[in-house]
Amino acid sequence: MIILIAFNLLVDGYIWAVLRRVVKSRGVSRAYLVSSLLLIVYAAVIVALPRRRGGDSLLLADMWMLYSYFTVYVPKLVFVAVSLFAWLPLLWKRMVSRTVLRIGVLLAFATFVVMWWGALVNRTRIDVSDVVVYSENLPESFDGYTIVQFSDFHVGTYGNDTTFVSEVVDTINGLHPDIIFFTGDIVNRRTDELTPFVAPLSRLSAPDGVVSIMGNHDYGDYREWPSPQAKSDNLRRMHYMQAEMGWRLLLNSSEWLRRGSDSIAVVGVENWGDPPFTVYGDLRKAYPAPGDSIFKILLTHNPAHWVAEVADTDSVNIPLSLSGHTHAMQIEVGGWSPAKYRYPTWGGLYADSDSTHLLYVNIGVGAVALPMRIGATPEITRITLRRGPASLSSPSRSHTRQNNQ
Repeated sequence: MIILIAFNLLVDGYIWAVLRRVVKSRGVSRAYLVSSLLLIVYAAVIVALPRRRGGDSLLLADMWMLYSYFTVYVPKLVFVAVSLFAWLPLLWKRMVSRTVLRIGVLLAFATFVVMWWGALVNRTRIDVSDVVVYSENLPESFDGYTIVQFSDFHVGTYGNDTTFVSEVVDTINGLHPDIIFFTGDIVNRRTDELTPFVAPLSRLSAPDGVVSIMGNHDYGDYREWPSPQAKSDNLRRMHYMQAEMGWRLLLNSSEWLRRGSDSIAVVGVENWGDPPFTVYGDLRKAYPAPGDSIFKILLTHNPAHWVAEVADTDSVNIPLSLSGHTHAMQIEVGGWSPAKYRYPTWGGLYADSDSTHLLYVNIGVGAVALPMRIGATPEITRITLRRGPASLSSPSRSHTRQNNQ
């Protein structure tokens, strides 16, 4: 809190000094000073509220309060960054560039609008990505088989409002897939968040049903529990509720899809945790012979697992893996996302060096921590399997994601 206040004072002190220099009316600078102090008090309340609620820092009200704070201070930072260039003329004993200051104001306002647009509009604008995956090993009976993948719902972000969840369900059902895969993170912190959404999610329908795996948020690792038993009960309830919805949850296990005399294996591993979180996933427990010739689809929440154990590995023969987890950090502009600096496989279709192992990373339909999606619209992926040489049109491991409204 001390660091936050010090940073706010630094930013606001700078902007206040600019106002005093370029605006004749002292009332404007005084009004800004008062509003800045009130915002600091507001930030203190945001930090204090979770402590009074037992540390539940992802409660819906707290999340929106925190986001509203950022929608004010991020634009201020934009203004500060731009306005610094306004002082360069002083080096040549010229006047401060008011034009640059005006540009800073406009960009700050645009940032404010974009952030709220990402929260109020773009966060619920569903995009369907159509992807065709080719493999020479695909059994003939599965040529044309359709999969719908969705991921990272984080339903706790919606409180008790089922509107958007129902819209996602209707969109998926309207695609008429052969099977539906959910690749983890159904909740934020605890299983109880899922309760209001059991009914709409139970409406998902496909001939081969719904198959799911666990994500890092589904284990209760982001919450302090009163006892190990309470955490264990939360996990058991997660397994029970997914079964209640008619979903088949794969816990380091596999199942078979059959078409006539042909079959493929769906391999579901538990979450491959990023440090310091637990690695629950065990590929060889889920499928003891990953190198055999059976066509396999791997469901693994974290794409880092594909990089570590599947890509460019001769002992593993898994033509297609499906992941989520990254959200594209809920920001994607022109095919660029800050997620690329954390995950080399952050969204779209990837291949290893000889294109024998393909990975599709779905950027999710939900939002966590900050209730916004700037450019990175909620994604539902429709994947069509085809017999043929596996390849990407762009260099290996470069994403080729295309969203279709």
